[in-house]
Amino acid sequence: MSRSFDVIVIGSGPAGYIAAIRAAQLGKTVACIDEWKNKDGKNAFGGTCLNAGCIPSKAMLESSELMHRAQHEFKTHGIKTGTIELDLAAMQKRRATIVRQLTGGIAGLFKANKVEGLVGHGKLLAGKHVEFTPADGEVEIISAQNVILASGSTPIELGIAKFDDDKIIDSWGALELTEVPNRLGVVGAGVIGLELGSVWARLGSKVTVLEAMDDFLFMADRDVAKVAAKDFKAQGLDIKLGAKVSSAKAGKSGVSVSYDDANGSQTAEFDQLVVAVGRRPHTDNLFAEDAGIQLDERGFIVVDDECRTRVKGVYAVGDCVRGPMLAHKGSEEGVMVADIIAGEIAEVNYEVIPSVIYTSPEIAWVGKTEAEVKASGRAYKVGSFPFAASGRAKAMEQTSGMVKMISSKDDDEILGVHIVGPMAGELIAEAVLALEFSASTEDVQRTIHAHPSLAEAFHEASLAVDNRALNFPNKP
Repeated sequence: MSRSFDVIVIGSGPAGYIAAIRAAQLGKTVACIDEWKNKDGKNAFGGTCLNAGCIPSKAMLESSELMHRAQHEFKTHGIKTGTIELDLAAMQKRRATIVRQLTGGIAGLFKANKVEGLVGHGKLLAGKHVEFTPADGEVEIISAQNVILASGSTPIELGIAKFDDDKIIDSWGALELTEVPNRLGVVGAGVIGLELGSVWARLGSKVTVLEAMDDFLFMADRDVAKVAAKDFKAQGLDIKLGAKVSSAKAGKSGVSVSYDDANGSQTAEFDQLVVAVGRRPHTDNLFAEDAGIQLDERGFIVVDDECRTRVKGVYAVGDCVRGPMLAHKGSEEGVMVADIIAGEIAEVNYEVIPSVIYTSPEIAWVGKTEAEVKASGRAYKVGSFPFAASGRAKAMEQTSGMVKMISSKDDDEILGVHIVGPMAGELIAEAVLALEFSASTEDVQRTIHAHPSLAEAFHEASLAVDNRALNFPNKP
């Protein structure tokens, strides 16, 4: 007799493992299947986020920023350090240790919540049966009342720049470099490209970012993008906009890249090239043809607002479905689906999902940009406050950037908040909460913020919306 569970989750990334744990907490018998294998050949839970994305990249961003600050900022604080030397092996060892601790933590959470973690490949068959192929063992057919597909995403590979895991690499490969390339090329000035470019630029590489679009950070508010572009340029990142790569040829000494921009055909030579043009849903061999799962024209699993597929009792969450490819979005979808399966009322508010770019300065936003509000035709008002006027930011020697708030004129509801500056990824949480509760500008204005704190910039931006800023001149 084959094994049966109330819930089987395929994929143990932020969407999958959270869904599995939540379902188990609600009294369901749960199995979570994952076949992730790291470059050392060892299997691990956590998916891309913990093993090759969010967590290791933030570890490298933190380490590289500390080195950059030690080289360029500490003397301003009156700290003499002498010669600063990079020990890349130690830095990479720290990154790997953090990853092992967190992926091992998921295994511990599974055990504590009585989730059966299965190492191997899971494939959905008709009738909510799942073909489980263990990493070492015979194929087993298991069944469930409910199946949650959480297979994640994978880097997009360009036909003109195929990955070779040596000279032309993806984001994972860029995190595990053992030497600092003298010349590093990055294709794509999105979140991943900017973060990886920042890491290696701080560690001494000459980084050139080739972005096909003419607008820098097209998805961000224009005022925020303008400030960020200026800062990145000052840091040495050479960001070329409107640069459409036509070929990339790897040789013994590096990579020769051809691209077209406003000035015509160009060529560039790099020691290594990181291709970071986005990610695609990972659905390869995820379900049988007769399983009833439908994909859209972009390869995403088709689901409704509550992540139900066309097959009753089968759900899909995270990067393999529509919406932003963000770990926290996937996690909340996992919680929602687990709650729905257990008969609870649940939803995800897709209008208030925060986005964060962990560069320096950090960039974060939630809600609508000014351009989006303007295009909607709704009357609005705007307020902003620069970190240059923040006492805490000055004490931190991190005064670049600002907080920008957009509110409606009719009922004062906050429509969007955009931050570029120190700790933007943390500051955005207050804005998310404000939008979740449909807060007004006045609600924030009347909320006491600690002094001195970076959060005061959020408060002052709300005051500036109504020309009432106290620590910076208001608009005439």
